[in-house]
Amino acid sequence: MSKVSNLQKESLMMLKETSRTFFIPISFLDPILKKTVGSAYLCMRAIDEIEDHPKLDDQAKIKLLSTIQKMLETGFDEQSYLDLVTPYKEFLPPVTMRLADWIHVCPEEIRGKVMESTAIMAGGMSKWVEKNWVILTKEDLDEYTYYVAGLVGTMLSDIWYWHDGTVTDPDHAIAFGRGLQAVNMLRNYDEDFERGVTFVPEGWTREDMFNYAKNNLAKADLYVKPIKNKRILMFCKVPLALAHSTLKALKSGKEKMSRVEVEGIVEQLKQEERLS
Repeated sequence: MSKVSNLQKESLMMLKETSRTFFIPISFLDPILKKTVGSAYLCMRAIDEIEDHPKLDDQAKIKLLSTIQKMLETGFDEQSYLDLVTPYKEFLPPVTMRLADWIHVCPEEIRGKVMESTAIMAGGMSKWVEKNWVILTKEDLDEYTYYVAGLVGTMLSDIWYWHDGTVTDPDHAIAFGRGLQAVNMLRNYDEDFERGVTFVPEGWTREDMFNYAKNNLAKADLYVKPIKNKRILMFCKVPLALAHSTLKALKSGKEKMSRVEVEGIVEQLKQEERLS
């Protein structure tokens, strides 16, 4: 088996380990998109683990994220990357240590776009670490959620267009990522509050955050409308349906949906797509 085939296999295993939720929709994609979206997701997950790390100090996060941004912008060199992250290897998970592998798995024709989006994300995350994640206004919240999630939406749109010419609205693409992120923020609302972290603008209530999530998910529903490729459509519809249902569950006081409920939603979507 070639090195690339091995890496592809390992990237899917890593995907399953790092995000079971993301692994469900990705399983609907054709082999080329599975490889592409999987490697793109892992690239972004690699830097997200730095920004989110509870034991890394802020200066280390800023140094790592801003240097990775430059590396991705100027031609990525595996050895230079390893030199950068190895001093922190006791903190960093395998998904971060192996960023070079995930870039390598990505098809060459779209690799530049994936690296560009990941670079912008790394730069934005570095900026927000410097700001100590202080979100005062809706504009702050929009900017933060753009860097950590809206960029996922724009990167996916680049991949769809490259794959089969699918065109999606750029604002709706951002809202797709942002809406999913807002639901996650609400899900972790109490836990974040307990550790002294809040992503809620000054003067906002929990209800305001619900409305923020709802408004973005409404635009995300519009994002999927022009998509004709059934496999891409299923990939987008699954997390969207789960986000809508999670929002309902949170609103009614439940912490999260059960595995059975998740499986039921996925099965229902499969049936709908067969009928349409």
